[in-house]
Amino acid sequence: MYDFKTCPDRRNANSYKYNDMLKRNPDVPEGIIPFSVADMEFKNAPEIAEGLKEYLDENVLGYTAPSKAFLDSIKGWLEKRHNYKIEKEWIQLSDGVVPALGDFIRAMTKEGDGVIILSPVYYPFKKSILLNNRKVVEVDLINNAENSADLDGHTSAYSIDFEALEVAASDKNTTLIIFCNPHNPVGRVWTREELRRVYNICVKHDVFIVDDEIHNDLIMPGYEHTVMGAVAEDAGKHMGICIAPSKSFNLAGMQTSAVIIQDPEVRKAFDDSRFKGYRGATNALGMEACRIAYTRCEKWLDECVDVIHENAIYFTKFMNEHFPEIRIYPLEGTYLIWCDFRAWGMDTDELEHFMTHEAFLFTDEGYLFGDAGKGFERFNLACPKHILEDALNRLLEARRQ
Repeated sequence: MYDFKTCPDRRNANSYKYNDMLKRNPDVPEGIIPFSVADMEFKNAPEIAEGLKEYLDENVLGYTAPSKAFLDSIKGWLEKRHNYKIEKEWIQLSDGVVPALGDFIRAMTKEGDGVIILSPVYYPFKKSILLNNRKVVEVDLINNAENSADLDGHTSAYSIDFEALEVAASDKNTTLIIFCNPHNPVGRVWTREELRRVYNICVKHDVFIVDDEIHNDLIMPGYEHTVMGAVAEDAGKHMGICIAPSKSFNLAGMQTSAVIIQDPEVRKAFDDSRFKGYRGATNALGMEACRIAYTRCEKWLDECVDVIHENAIYFTKFMNEHFPEIRIYPLEGTYLIWCDFRAWGMDTDELEHFMTHEAFLFTDEGYLFGDAGKGFERFNLACPKHILEDALNRLLEARRQ
């Protein structure tokens, strides 16, 4: 059994989410834990800390190339955990999935090209497109709670608008899609059939797929994740698949991601794009932390997923009991639960002020994920249960006043 009850004190640890919390409300009381940025309020697996200490005792932190053991760990993890076989030469490294998105955009499109995203979606997708002078092509997911009167709003989920996706992909100037699998923020774990339909549309219209699978290890009980590259024979030749231990093992600060690229020409184009920014060096400690996580920490991850699942059950029951007007979307994957607060009739500024100044709740506001997210909140459930209980009771008390 691992420790998922202790909440590390990160208020003075230069954590982005804590710094952002204090920026949004400098008067926030002591002891408040934010629920925004997607890292965990859990202690790292002890095997990682112990392994890194051993590594530091034996190595110099100079320029360090990927080791065979590190590459084997990525290959082995994908095969064992996701039933997806790759060759080691397909593995490219990046200092993060978001930087890899920009590298793919520059490698596989030209300025002015259209890049598809399925909204609401993780906001760096759109920003990466715009910063590289490409056109954002938004295809809104279908919110079944809104569009199907016979569905219970508390148990419905989002689906892909395949007709709209086909129209977007058929534009000859649209050449790439950034696809989130599982989807952040709506928490969907796409089925194999849904992924196959996306793949078929993109291949038909020669749209390259960037498959962001950073949350692929965080799958709730009852759901099954499929790597996009497994939906058809040689599917991997039409895409780049981005993975990382950062969400699964709380290693975002290590800035180490793997990008799986089967096609050698695409690999070269991606590598050239990365080196244009002189980003050739790799993170020695990040690679070692990744290797340790993928070879020694699977039991820690399994326990972590169980804790997140229990938090999601508690969160949903609490909200349904005390705020039945708020739609809580089922958490299939990730540790980020998506909630529709529009029934409260607040605009985005009013809702954010209520959350941050009255309930002292700091989430990722829905508007960050695009217009389709306005009036929503994304809660990070990767925390000890008692932290979540305190937060929801603050929300209840603030709403009663």
